[in-house]
Amino acid sequence: MPPVVMGSIVALIGFNLAPTAYDNFKQSAVTATITLFAVVLCTAVFKGLLGRISVLVGVLVGYLVAVLRGEVDFTPVAEAPWIGLPQFHHPEFNLALLPMFLPVILVLLAENVGHVTSVGLMTGRNLDHMVGRTLFADGAATALSAGFGGSPTTTYGENIGVMSATRVYSTAAYWVAGTVAILLSLSPKVGAAIFTIPPGVLGGVTFVLYGLIGIIGVRMWVDGKVDFSKPKNQFTAGVALVVGIANVTWEIEGIQLTGIALGTVAALLVYHLMAGIGRATGTDTEPGGPMQVDDPVQGEGPVQVDDPVQGEDPHRS
Repeated sequence: MPPVVMGSIVALIGFNLAPTAYDNFKQSAVTATITLFAVVLCTAVFKGLLGRISVLVGVLVGYLVAVLRGEVDFTPVAEAPWIGLPQFHHPEFNLALLPMFLPVILVLLAENVGHVTSVGLMTGRNLDHMVGRTLFADGAATALSAGFGGSPTTTYGENIGVMSATRVYSTAAYWVAGTVAILLSLSPKVGAAIFTIPPGVLGGVTFVLYGLIGIIGVRMWVDGKVDFSKPKNQFTAGVALVVGIANVTWEIEGIQLTGIALGTVAALLVYHLMAGIGRATGTDTEPGGPMQVDDPVQGEGPVQVDDPVQGEDPHRS
C-alpha cells in the first residue's frame, strides 16, 4: 500500500481510540493528569531503565495517587484466593451467527497490518514479509482461545505504544511477558488487584499510548515523502482520519462496522479511485519538466520554473 494509505490507517487507529481514553480520563481528571505528567517527566528526565519503563512508572505513580484519593477498593482483592484455575467453557457452534462476525476480519486485517508496519518503522526494518505469519498466528491463537471459552486475540495498539515509549522491541521480552501472564492468570488475587486500577490511571496512560500510535502514522507520511500538494493524498488522509476520529458507525442487518474498519475502507477506496480516474483522464500524471515564463523582474527573456500542476519533486509520492 502507498505510504499515504498506510500512514492514514495507522494514524486513525490511534486517534479512533482517543474517545475511549477520554472517557476514562474524565472520571478522575486529577489522577489522570498526574499519571500523564508522571509518564512524560519520567521519559524526559531519566535515561536507561527508568526512561524505558516510564509507562510502568507513570501507572505506579497514578495508582498511588488514586489510593490516597480513595479511588481504589481493595475488597475484591482480600476476598480472592491466591491460587485458582480460570473457568473453561466449550464452544457452541451456530452457523447462523457466523456471517455477523465476518466483517470483523476487516478490522483485524487493518489493525494487524498497521501494527506490523508500525513496528517495522520503529525498528528500521521492512517487516512486510511477516504479515502473513502474523495473521496466521492471530487466527490460530483465536481458535485456541475460543476452544476453551476465552476471548478472541488480536494485536493491541497499546503494546505498539509501549514499544514506542520504551524503545524495547526484543521478542524475548514478549516471550517472558507471555509466560509471566500465564502464571499470573493462575492467581485470582493478582487478577483482582489488576482490576482495581481506576479509570483515571488508565485514562492518563492511554493518552500517551494512543497518541503515539497516531504519531507513528504521521511519521509514515514523513518517511514516505508523501506529497500533500496532490489532491489524491489530501483526500485520502483527510477522509480516512475524519471517519476514524468521528468513529462513523454503520449497522447493517445486525453487523456493525466502526470507524477503524470504515476509515480503512475509505483510505483504500479514495486513493485508488482518484488514482485510477487520474490516470484515465490524464489529471494524475507523473511530475513533468520545467516550463518557460517571462521573467517578471527583468521584464524580458524566459526563465524555467517547475510546473505547479504537474508537481515539482519526482521523488515524492
